[in-house]
Amino acid sequence: MKKIPLFVSIAFLAACTSTPNPSKTEAVKTSESEPAKQENMTYPYMATYSSDFEIGDAKNVQTLLTVYQHWDNNMLDNAKPFFADHDTIFFSDGMMYAGGKDSLFVLAKKKREPMGQVVDSIHAWIPLRSKDKKEDWVVIWTRQISTNAQGKKTAQELQETWRFDKDGKINLMYQYEQLPPKMMPPAPKK
Repeated sequence: MKKIPLFVSIAFLAACTSTPNPSKTEAVKTSESEPAKQENMTYPYMATYSSDFEIGDAKNVQTLLTVYQHWDNNMLDNAKPFFADHDTIFFSDGMMYAGGKDSLFVLAKKKREPMGQVVDSIHAWIPLRSKDKKEDWVVIWTRQISTNAQGKKTAQELQETWRFDKDGKINLMYQYEQLPPKMMPPAPKK
């Protein structure tokens, strides 16, 4: 029984009298708080576009969120100034559009009109800049809930990637959609 208090006393004294090695303490802090540098990594794949990104310009997020507000409020003409005049490309719903913004907005209005009331709940966004390509992007995740004239609600989970040209105008968008999962029926009782 006397061995336990003696062991505790020795451990306590050792803890009180030892001084931490500053270089070891600093090394632990650095390794825990800093992510691994990309140049030190070997990946099993090569990126076909770019793997050299940094945080981009937050004003592109501001532009995109303003576009979302105009979409939700069904005021698409107010969003036109944020898009490039020519060579705008959209990938959405298994479709692709490539052309000028006037034709794009004709199609957007046709898609938006039957949706009725729309409310986007933005989950997250991040502005990015591809350093090697010198291109600006915003990635955004949202839940879009629309209520049509008959009161039917539709929810969509969207992940979109938007590119901005050198003038800060949108010229490319990729949209990926997932319908919310349906609840599985309960397992039959045995």
